[in-house]
Amino acid sequence: MKIAFASTDNIHVNEHFGWCKRFYMYELKNGKFVFLKAVESKNEISEETDKLNYKIECIKGVDILCASHIGPRASLMVKNAGIFVLGVQKENELIKNILNKLLDMKDANPPLWMQRLLKPDGIVYAREFND
Repeated sequence: MKIAFASTDNIHVNEHFGWCKRFYMYELKNGKFVFLKAVESKNEISEETDKLNYKIECIKGVDILCASHIGPRASLMVKNAGIFVLGVQKENELIKNILNKLLDMKDANPPLWMQRLLKPDGIVYAREFND
């Protein structure tokens, strides 16, 4: 499971998706999140749809996007790209707090969207059937 954060400092979630200049990516490995890389995301594109497509291309390969703000159009485009949009509870939420919450969710009773990300085939079965 990979997650991208829209951030100015890799500490806080404090950037709007459409205006983010850098995304910080983490991956769940061996029961913990590890930092993968920072991806530059220039804001030189003026046409809105092209800019949003470019931003989505920058985070290609992640499963979750976490930004301080995202507009409805951008949110829909991100979801249509197969990326789950995770909102923050408060301004300047700490990235480490969100990662810890995700780990707690995973270890307790993960919501359906997370179960899909954790299953290798992407299919979640509500229950097993026995013959």
